[in-house]
Amino acid sequence: MTLLASNYKNDPIDVLAGDWMSEGNMTVRAGTKINGQVDAYEPTFLEALEPALPYIAKYRIKVAINAGASDTKKLHEVVARMVKAKGLDLSIAWISGDEVLPHLLETQKRGDSPFENICTGERLGDWQFESMYAQAYLGGLGIAKAFERGADIVVCGRVSDASPVIGAASWWHNWKRSDLDKLANAFVAGHLSECSSYSTGGNYTGFKDLECLGWENIGYPIVEISTSGEVIVTKNKGSGGEVSVDTLTSQFLYEIQGPWYFNSDVTAILDDVSFEHISTNRVALRGIKGALPPPTTKVGITAKPIYQAEMHWFITGLDAASKARMIEHQIRALMAPHIQNFLHLSFQTIGSVPENPTNQNAATVDFRVIAQARKAEHLAPAKFVRPCIDPIMCAYPGATPHLDLRQAFPKEVFEYYVTLLPQSVISHQVHLSTDEVIDIPPPSETRTYPKNQPTQDTTAKKFDLASFGATVRAPLGTIVHARSGDKGSDCNVGFWVRHADEYTWLQNLLSTEFVKQLLADEYKGGRIERCEFPGLKAVHFLLKDHLDRGVSCTLSVDFLGKNCAEYLRARMVDVPLKFLARGRI
Repeated sequence: MTLLASNYKNDPIDVLAGDWMSEGNMTVRAGTKINGQVDAYEPTFLEALEPALPYIAKYRIKVAINAGASDTKKLHEVVARMVKAKGLDLSIAWISGDEVLPHLLETQKRGDSPFENICTGERLGDWQFESMYAQAYLGGLGIAKAFERGADIVVCGRVSDASPVIGAASWWHNWKRSDLDKLANAFVAGHLSECSSYSTGGNYTGFKDLECLGWENIGYPIVEISTSGEVIVTKNKGSGGEVSVDTLTSQFLYEIQGPWYFNSDVTAILDDVSFEHISTNRVALRGIKGALPPPTTKVGITAKPIYQAEMHWFITGLDAASKARMIEHQIRALMAPHIQNFLHLSFQTIGSVPENPTNQNAATVDFRVIAQARKAEHLAPAKFVRPCIDPIMCAYPGATPHLDLRQAFPKEVFEYYVTLLPQSVISHQVHLSTDEVIDIPPPSETRTYPKNQPTQDTTAKKFDLASFGATVRAPLGTIVHARSGDKGSDCNVGFWVRHADEYTWLQNLLSTEFVKQLLADEYKGGRIERCEFPGLKAVHFLLKDHLDRGVSCTLSVDFLGKNCAEYLRARMVDVPLKFLARGRI
């Protein structure tokens, strides 16, 4: 924040918008809030804010953030004291209404809704865990109202990732709820900027091309939003990285669910999305349309904690699979008296040994043992870590356990359930520094959308793959960019290419059935939804319930779903030679 605020004369920013929330820290902060041992907001926000405050006050920069997590009022109080201590003239407001467990339980008790899990289809009444906290995703119009009433800094909890940008643009341009196209463009602008440096080259499959620009300081996106809703994305001057059609396509495809993108204020229709290169590090967003918001909003429910422990062995050289099988057999035998108390137990071999390795690290894989149970005592040392270690003298050749056993002792993890709650039952309020409280009503007009996104298993633009000429077996990622991410236990993955003929090939190659084949052992039979974004030369897939319950409690090392794309790019396909001749990604 200091970097951007202090450089106002070169980059005149009107509003600093920050997204501190994820499903990972939502559950952790929920646990913190319930046990009351420490503050349940995100402290790194204060580290970012404190040195930036003099510049924020000097240049009258507005700030909207969701770092309140599960303690928004308390964070507001801390920020107000910090501003007062510095003698600055800044008004601090905060937003409430995202904490909704009482509303949810009351609605469930009345039988008004089964509260179906939007990832798994499970009903809340059938969930095997006890709810302790629930947060709804709020829109941005409360932020807009706070700015309208003079607030300089607006502290929020679980507003959606893009809501600070929606709120800022709506306030600045005095938009109405009926300005759906404008709100939708601001919504997507918020999505493009919410993840810090992701739009300037972070988590981007073309990262090798950015080395000459500087990997160590790839910059932050700045979105320019006009009164008419037009959006241009740039970045702070003097930074490395880049803003390009490809870096923005990468961020756009991150965590979307399909052609409908929902927010409490508006639904963005993405079918015709494209990016236009204007000049160096200036790219325009095109083709976004707005539609009515849904009558519901997403709710994340955190359950009372379960417990997890894990332990690692190193396996080196030949016969890795047989060595893994041996140590698993021995550990299971020692765990047998207690194994019935485990909710989950997984043995995982992470990595593989290349042919004729040239160093020992390359020849070593990680064998991971991970278990979860309802009670910490079920994972006590005698029941988990001792059975994991005790086979050491009779195990595979070279058997070497990891000697850092901190993860082998039980820690809290939280099951997470994602459902929908009517916006009409949420008490969305703005709390001003004058102690005035303003109600933000839900949208008066909404639209109920089908449960599933539009899907098309194969392209409508059929083309014979053989017509592309001679091919060679090569990794898909040799010429195809990709990006993936998590939403609950759903995983999305989008693929895109650089040229029009490559897109025709990609459309015809990547059917739903072909993606199942690419997933190979990772495909567990779940629903897959497919759509195309021709303006981006992209094909997108939503893998329903792919991530083992989501980031808060998954047994997978891909707990954020970000490596799914990289796995699929590594899979071998028949790539036309003429595409390879253009150069690899």
